[in-house]
Amino acid sequence: MCSPEEAALLRLEEVFSATLARVNSLVLQPLLSAAQEPSEPQSRECLRLLQQLHGSSQQLWEVTEESLHSLRERLRHPGSTGLESLLLLRGADHVLQVYIEYIESYTSCIVLQAFQKAAKRRSEFWRGQLKALRQLLSGVGSKGSVGTALIQALRQPLTHHVQQYVLLLLSLADTVPEHHPARELVVNAATLFGNLQSFLRQALDQAVATQALWPTLSRRQRDVLCTPARRLLQDSQDVPVTVTPLRAERVLLFDDALVLLQGHNVHTFDLKLVWVDPGQDGCTFHLLTPEEEFSFRAKDPQGHGNPEVAGWAESRGGFPPGPGAWLWHPPAAPGLRGQVRLLQVPLVGGQNEWLWHLYGTEEVYKGYFQEGLRHGFGVFESPPQAAQPFRYTGHWEKGQRSGYGIQDDSDRGERYIGMWQADQRHGPGVVVTQAGVCYQGTFHADKMVGPGILLSEDDSLYEGTFTKDLTLRGKGKVTFPNGFTLEGSFGSGAGRGLHTHGVLDTSALPPDLSSICKRQLGLGAFPVENRWQGVYGPFRDFVSAGCPGDLQEALLGFHVQSSRELRKSQDYLCCERTQPEDSVGRIKDSLEELLQHREPKALQQYLRKALSNSLHPLGKLLQRLMLTFQATYAGVGANKHLQGLAQEEVKQHAQELWATYRGLLRVALQHKGQALDEEEEEEEDAETRDLRVCGLVLPLVLPSFYSELFTLYLLLHEREDSLYSQGITSLSLFPDTKLLEFLEVQKHLWPLKDLTLTTNQRYSLVRDKCFLSATECLQKIMTTVDPREKLEVLERTYGEIEATVSRVLGREHKLPMDDLLPLLIYVVSRARIQHLGAEIHLIRDMMDPIHTGGLYDFLLTALEACYEHIQKEDMRLHRFPGHWDSRELW
Repeated sequence: MCSPEEAALLRLEEVFSATLARVNSLVLQPLLSAAQEPSEPQSRECLRLLQQLHGSSQQLWEVTEESLHSLRERLRHPGSTGLESLLLLRGADHVLQVYIEYIESYTSCIVLQAFQKAAKRRSEFWRGQLKALRQLLSGVGSKGSVGTALIQALRQPLTHHVQQYVLLLLSLADTVPEHHPARELVVNAATLFGNLQSFLRQALDQAVATQALWPTLSRRQRDVLCTPARRLLQDSQDVPVTVTPLRAERVLLFDDALVLLQGHNVHTFDLKLVWVDPGQDGCTFHLLTPEEEFSFRAKDPQGHGNPEVAGWAESRGGFPPGPGAWLWHPPAAPGLRGQVRLLQVPLVGGQNEWLWHLYGTEEVYKGYFQEGLRHGFGVFESPPQAAQPFRYTGHWEKGQRSGYGIQDDSDRGERYIGMWQADQRHGPGVVVTQAGVCYQGTFHADKMVGPGILLSEDDSLYEGTFTKDLTLRGKGKVTFPNGFTLEGSFGSGAGRGLHTHGVLDTSALPPDLSSICKRQLGLGAFPVENRWQGVYGPFRDFVSAGCPGDLQEALLGFHVQSSRELRKSQDYLCCERTQPEDSVGRIKDSLEELLQHREPKALQQYLRKALSNSLHPLGKLLQRLMLTFQATYAGVGANKHLQGLAQEEVKQHAQELWATYRGLLRVALQHKGQALDEEEEEEEDAETRDLRVCGLVLPLVLPSFYSELFTLYLLLHEREDSLYSQGITSLSLFPDTKLLEFLEVQKHLWPLKDLTLTTNQRYSLVRDKCFLSATECLQKIMTTVDPREKLEVLERTYGEIEATVSRVLGREHKLPMDDLLPLLIYVVSRARIQHLGAEIHLIRDMMDPIHTGGLYDFLLTALEACYEHIQKEDMRLHRFPGHWDSRELW
């Protein structure tokens, strides 16, 4: 028999599920629609956070629905379904993790004011929504900003729900007999959600305090310190302390770093490498870092056990210097600050090491060593004051750059992508510049030799030879965007600039613009599978060695903060400090968990969790690949001619991550004395493997590369998207009936009941009312990065169009292509999706090949046809051709 507490849990879940759905439609969907400004870094970050929140909200709704299902089954069949069948009890850890991910996403949005920034873009809309928002809330007055209402609309239902969870679970525990098999589950769930309630309060308090901090700092300080995941724990403005010998004006303790502000300077110390030694008087404590030693003292000492000092001196993840930690070498000469700081542990077989090496000149290397020399993958950053400052991300051999690598030259404003040998550019390579000029050719001893190409920003193409500094010299040919060609000899001289002697041909027909402006560099020059072997290799070795836990920490690497420039970077390669036995236990737990999640749905959840965990081999490999991707395609590398390189790189990374998972699975089975079953062996087939990679892994890893990748698609399809945007702007001027007529939609399909008609009962001045459900559905294509989910949105849009037509006709109706296309053009024009061309091409390139030739392929082709149709000239004119005049509308 079911208890009243279980019935109350069912009602609670039903209310929360419905509330989550309302919050999604009233808050998250409009916020995502308003945040579409990917060209602005701040807006792009807000959009990423809101997308992350939307995804975690969806997961929270799904787990609530699963919990509802288990409760309903229990209430329907109390005799045959035990209390332990409830998801809230048997899967309490999983449910708790979903709540935590949602809370972390929500608080990150608070920290960066994502709600307020997105709301400002549609202020009139949100003012109209305030009444509906406040219906979600209780105890909140009618006054207050839209931003506050949005924050409360997501916060209040959550806090209330968790509170009720704890109360009901505690009550349920009182009803279960002491020796009942489910009692331990109930008590465990009550404890977990009690802890969640405390975590929620703490997370919200820290997020609000962190958000309030940023306006009190200078813009430069915010740029250095502000990240979505960082949380403020203590501020010397609240708890005054003095610091010696460095007289800091303000001290900030974050959850990951201690920060000292001194004028415009920001001194940051990683808490993982901080050792705290409390003083004997209870008012002072000493802090030791790899770079400095400080003394902190409360300004108003109150004797032993001063709570203010205790608040600052609590060690948060610090560890004492010792073997395997860091060694601090004092200056070799007066005036040098700690000339060498070194962090090292052995890697597989004792052959390689992962080290951070910081030199007195503030040169920084983070990567692998062999026999004391940089060897394998690593990142080297020269000091800012160097004569030729640079940053190199790539492969090394015996202390020299060798193999595939990326180098930024900040003085010249250019990036080299390609092959190296003996510390010089050698082999095929590509150079991209801040001015938008691109070069491709073969390098020898650091200079381009033989024929090469140059692509200018206006899409002019030069094919010929160059000087060492990439100036045109010798025989060559220039093809201009209009099709004219200039072929001859090029050169330059002192004071003469560039000069040429050749033949100008103006008779050629204009070329296909896509043949030049969309030309891709690097494809075939350096095969994708060979580019990042130095990243893949150590993970393969780790798996091949049987995943020994005592070597896992070496694989994952360490992070030591050092120079001011390094502190600004976000590519931290860090891990938690653990004892060797802890590492052994952790990898055993990971392998054990892997064996419990081999079914398709469970496998997807496992991979998602593993890839987001920086301590898991899959998560750390993904982090390294993200670092290389950003080093290649962010900043100067955001060039449309590199889109092809980036696209194939993302797919290759997905393949390598799947191969690593398969290797981990074999190791896990070997530990159990087992082997892959027949069905799993079939996945070794190349075709089956590719399907699993595209259908399972690629959607999970794509969000990690999406920002840089989508930017390249934006740039590559900028011209078509501009024409499309002009067409959308023109079409948006016209009322629904006139637009339906212009698009030649058959009149018996018009949903006239949705409009307010004029006296002649034919035309209406109303806009954005026809096929509204389909329009709103299509707009959701911008709220996800997963190509499959985008295609599902397109399928649902088609369903909404047919549902509206069926309602108009009073019967179920299947639309033929001749009727579907003009209706879809209407919906696309009203959805006003930004950069639709970039969206379509990314979906096409990244979608699962299993859908080729199927329904999704058909619908995507139809969307492409709509996109191309809207670009046509007659769509972009404010006065449409035909039998009616736009002046009739007014």
